[in-house]
Amino acid sequence: MGFSAEWLSLREPADRAARDAALLARAAQVAGPEPVVLDLGCGTGSTLRTLGGHLPDTARWHLVDNDPALLERAATEAPGRATVHALDLRDLDALPLEGVTLVTASALLDLMPADWIGALADRLAAAGLPFYAALSYDGIMRWEPELPRDVDIAAAFNDHQRGDKGLGPALGPDAATMAARIFRDAGFDVQTGQSPWRIGPDQAPLHRALVEGIAEAASEKGLAVAGDWGRSRAAMAGDSRVLIGHHDMLALPPGTA
Repeated sequence: MGFSAEWLSLREPADRAARDAALLARAAQVAGPEPVVLDLGCGTGSTLRTLGGHLPDTARWHLVDNDPALLERAATEAPGRATVHALDLRDLDALPLEGVTLVTASALLDLMPADWIGALADRLAAAGLPFYAALSYDGIMRWEPELPRDVDIAAAFNDHQRGDKGLGPALGPDAATMAARIFRDAGFDVQTGQSPWRIGPDQAPLHRALVEGIAEAASEKGLAVAGDWGRSRAAMAGDSRVLIGHHDMLALPPGTA
């Protein structure tokens, strides 16, 4: 389970624009006056760059990923204030929670199975830690202009997203709803917000890369028209728009001010 630095860089402006502003501000608030943030699946540090602008300059970070190159890149965003942890997220007991005031993740929960999210909720409930999870894909794609096979492509892609990403069958587009339910059942006060990508003609490189990934996934699920659809959509990238649905979540343990 991993993503290239190139793809992460390409999607970051869309991620930043999409985040629910109220939940982002509230997450920064609950991190406290001396924040110590544990970021799961940190990639190149997108959450650090986005959330860090809302935190004191003294905020410290624990960055978790299984890719040493991405960790090295992320750590440069907070020199002297970031500790990197090359960890397999299967091992939640290994998470460095001591001293942490907020746990974060971005574009991660839709890659995970329900039992992993449940185990994480239990772990954070026991530690009394808030959890801010942004940009969980929700299965919605809306293209302008439409093409005849858009619905079939979305269905095949969503089915692909529910495949095993290394820890068991992922929740994929069901992650946002299921994660909110799981954290509520674990005793958290859960707040949610929509954070859709809105990609227009001025973001053609991201649009083309997105189409390529969607078409490849749909093809892997056996949809024979996926290649033709992808070529058509890529050719239209400079003159079309797409909305890709995502959700953000802030889960607060009991007693959070």
